[in-house]
Amino acid sequence: MTTEPELRSGQLAAAVGVNVQTLRYYERRGLLAAPRRSPGGHRLYPAEAVTLLRMVKAAQRLGFTLAEVTDLIPAARRTPHADSGLRARARDKLAEVEQRLADLTVARDTLRAAVAAGCDDLVACAASPRCPLPFDQLAEPADLRRATVTLRSDA
Repeated sequence: MTTEPELRSGQLAAAVGVNVQTLRYYERRGLLAAPRRSPGGHRLYPAEAVTLLRMVKAAQRLGFTLAEVTDLIPAARRTPHADSGLRARARDKLAEVEQRLADLTVARDTLRAAVAAGCDDLVACAASPRCPLPFDQLAEPADLRRATVTLRSDA
């Protein structure tokens, strides 16, 4: 009878590219099951923990928060082919990423315009009519601007 090799904390951490404290944190968060202990008290993780943790790290790189990943994993553990809601969550995350890309594109284009306009002094640039930086729009949060616009248009 051959059993799967087990990994000690340091081995698992090295295999995944995290530190040992991250493993403990993931245990506390419920992402990683509490490991079996060796007679000497060392934590022994099953080999499949490498795959699980690589999946967690990949999901984080795609923009999922640890809380979102935590929600996705229990369903996958109960029934490997169950609908964990990944498709819907991926669609939502994609919409968030696309919005961030749009916001970054606006920021990039505005900064390019500031560089092209020769804005060397923030105060002087703000006072100039050719200043491309949207100081008046940045002064208040977007939600407040929308509310103000709505109130003004209702008046």
